[in-house]
Amino acid sequence: MSDELADNLRKYRRAAGLSQEQLAHRADISVGPVRRIEQGGDGVRMETLHALARALKVKTSDLMAAGPPRPVKHDDPNSQNLRELRIALTPAPSLAPAGAPVGDEPDLRRLSRMTYDNSVLYFGDTYRSIAAELPTLIRAANDAVTYYDSGEERVNALVARSQVLSLVGRYLTQIRQFDLAHVAARGAIEDAKAAGDDLVAASGVGGMCWLLMRTERFDEAEDIAVATMDIVEPKIMGATPDEYATWGGLAMEAAAAAARNNRPKEARALRKAAGTAAKAVGRTHRNLLRHWSMFGPVTATMKELEDYMITGDARSVIRKSKEDPNLQEKQWKQLGGPSTNDGNRYRLDLARAYVRTGDPTAAMEELSHLDEIAPEWFRHQSSAAITFEEITKRRRTLTTEMREVGAHLGVFT
Repeated sequence: MSDELADNLRKYRRAAGLSQEQLAHRADISVGPVRRIEQGGDGVRMETLHALARALKVKTSDLMAAGPPRPVKHDDPNSQNLRELRIALTPAPSLAPAGAPVGDEPDLRRLSRMTYDNSVLYFGDTYRSIAAELPTLIRAANDAVTYYDSGEERVNALVARSQVLSLVGRYLTQIRQFDLAHVAARGAIEDAKAAGDDLVAASGVGGMCWLLMRTERFDEAEDIAVATMDIVEPKIMGATPDEYATWGGLAMEAAAAAARNNRPKEARALRKAAGTAAKAVGRTHRNLLRHWSMFGPVTATMKELEDYMITGDARSVIRKSKEDPNLQEKQWKQLGGPSTNDGNRYRLDLARAYVRTGDPTAAMEELSHLDEIAPEWFRHQSSAAITFEEITKRRRTLTTEMREVGAHLGVFT
């Protein structure tokens, strides 16, 4: 942990007139993490910083500061596993003039169909198949943009590449390859802007917001989401489901960033905006390719539960999961269900809530179910590993099932 973080926490604690013990009590945590942070120690969790920021009444980002980078493992498998994707996404530049496009005319319909098929796999948490396809998709999209230099074909090629890069960015964010993901997400936004398609660009901004939150850049995530909402805000009359879903999706991203940054008032207002958009849509709206949206009342309600977990209100998560009509599966025939990804995240929130409210058995049931139905997604979730560790701390011995889940999460390696 950086010396800057230690200095920041100490500064705000003293400004509030609190001892380390008093701050820990106000944040509802043990005093150990406070002491460890102020001593420059490692291993503090982001949710601990959220709790301390709330107790000190500052933004989470006010506590955070950059320190020296940690050494990278020499045996990092992703350096080889992502080699082809890295080459396709970040080709080496040259001073030589670009050559004229060669070969047959690109098939934009086929490119869009392939991108859509892989988007469906992504939403279904099937990542292994996607990884092999992405370098080919990137090269095909680049060829199309190079081939068409003007007119409607140029616009269509830019939009097609934006869609490919959005998929690449979200996949890389999911597997925690954040620097590469930023290259893809930025490219997706720039291509859509060059094509003059605000909604596609706004969908790219949504992907960038998620990446920024995964890297604790909460101020930027909220700022760009709100600014983009202003640009694509639906008209009162005549707005399409795509417009409501894109705008509502940005509201959810902005709310999530505000909640994590200890800005509860702003988070509540943005959640209300997302709820308004969800009500206008009426049921889950699905547009996976062009606007990366599966948005509706169920999604908006599930995302709202994340805020309760961030503020430490696990009991409200359990209560709403049992009482809110939008979260009852029997209602999904009418409302439309969530994406597989959103549904899995909801189950992970439930697992975390169960263990925090003293029901580790129910928490383990949720983790085991996720490991069974979405193993590729599950193994990349750091909060699943944290929840698993909290469960096992309450037990002297582990069942075979627990050991298997722990091994899959990398807890025992």
